[in-house]
Amino acid sequence: MMHRRLPALVRSAMYALRGGFLIRPLLIAIVLGAAGAILSAAEEAAPNISAWIPKVLFPSRQDPQVAQAILSVIATSIMTVVSIVFAILLMTLTLASTQFSPRILVNFVRDRSTQWTLGLFLGTFSYCMAALPAARSLPIAFVPLVTVTVAMLLALACVGWLIFFIHHISQSITVNHIVDRIARETELVIDGLAPRQRSLDPPETMPVRTVEDEQPILSRLSGYIRFIDIEYLVSVARSYGVCVWLERRVGHFVPEGVPVMRVSKRAAMTPDREAHLLAALEIGPVRTLQQDVEFGVLQIVDIALRAISPAVNDPTTAISCVDQLSRILIRWLARVAPPACYYDPPHVLRVVLPWMGLEGLLNTAFEQIRHYSRSDGAVSLRLLRAFDDIAATARDREVRTMLVWRARRVVEGCEARLSEDDFAMLQQRLLAIESRVTAI
Repeated sequence: MMHRRLPALVRSAMYALRGGFLIRPLLIAIVLGAAGAILSAAEEAAPNISAWIPKVLFPSRQDPQVAQAILSVIATSIMTVVSIVFAILLMTLTLASTQFSPRILVNFVRDRSTQWTLGLFLGTFSYCMAALPAARSLPIAFVPLVTVTVAMLLALACVGWLIFFIHHISQSITVNHIVDRIARETELVIDGLAPRQRSLDPPETMPVRTVEDEQPILSRLSGYIRFIDIEYLVSVARSYGVCVWLERRVGHFVPEGVPVMRVSKRAAMTPDREAHLLAALEIGPVRTLQQDVEFGVLQIVDIALRAISPAVNDPTTAISCVDQLSRILIRWLARVAPPACYYDPPHVLRVVLPWMGLEGLLNTAFEQIRHYSRSDGAVSLRLLRAFDDIAATARDREVRTMLVWRARRVVEGCEARLSEDDFAMLQQRLLAIESRVTAI
């Protein structure tokens, strides 16, 4: 059982480490540092391999001080550039998080281009430091020409990459790129949770829950549920012959000592077995986009709410956020919802998980924006268009009716706050939605 748990632990650790400036930059620095040491040692063992180096680069091939100077200058220059560039980058990200949302910092930290940039610069520094001892005057003078040439090529690559990085950052801090990236990552989460395309099959029915002999299992940590290892949880429930009902879903905060799940057979539980069941939940201080679709939606909503606040007054940004939210909802509607019940063997219920439904996702995505945009005709019009776009892709008539009801709420909320002309435009848009949804 612990062997089956190991891949989930590795996945969790890799997700956490991949999302920072640790794993990828460190690996690149180690690889390039090792390459500098190995290449200099190989060149010393076979000095003839440097015969192809043009003499214009090294007119004096017996003076190790030239090689030492080149390697030293590259190493010191690289560290100076890294210090200045990333200090400016952190200041820029701080300003961006203040203007948009502090949660977007996670997206910049997880950005692979940023990680590769840091890795390449630190790797070039490690390469030069590892190769520097090979250039020596005593006891036998040796000049690692090939190693120094590679260092010069790495320095040129760093210059080109620095230009690309500045261009990349200048684009990535724009709000449209930020919101688009969050939406793309949220769509990937939806694809992972619900890979099947939606059909007209009836929705899954929840089983009847019996509470006579249930054993509550209390959380031993305080934090957000970030990931549920469903396969492991089903395996443990089957081995103990119980059915597990989770009280909280992914994204919910669970205080220590609060029931996080309930087990069907009280007599089957021991402290060790409870610990095995709790091991299926990854709980941490912040939410992540491993299985949490709502977290991606909340990031975009945060940006929209700041944009329509009186202090910022940027309806164009809020409109971009509404567009991306409609994109996420359309993707969610196109997929079969994640199963709530898991059986092993067939027809033997083992695990019941709560997932966020469509109505909850609609509330999270649009309710706060609707409330704070009642005096903004442009954002309210875009909300109506978003409901129209979502309704056009919905196959279920109940979903279309729900979207029309939400569109009416937008119009009703704006009635006392907009001018007659702006309100008339909202009414026309609402009539168009109602007629189109009715005709579908």
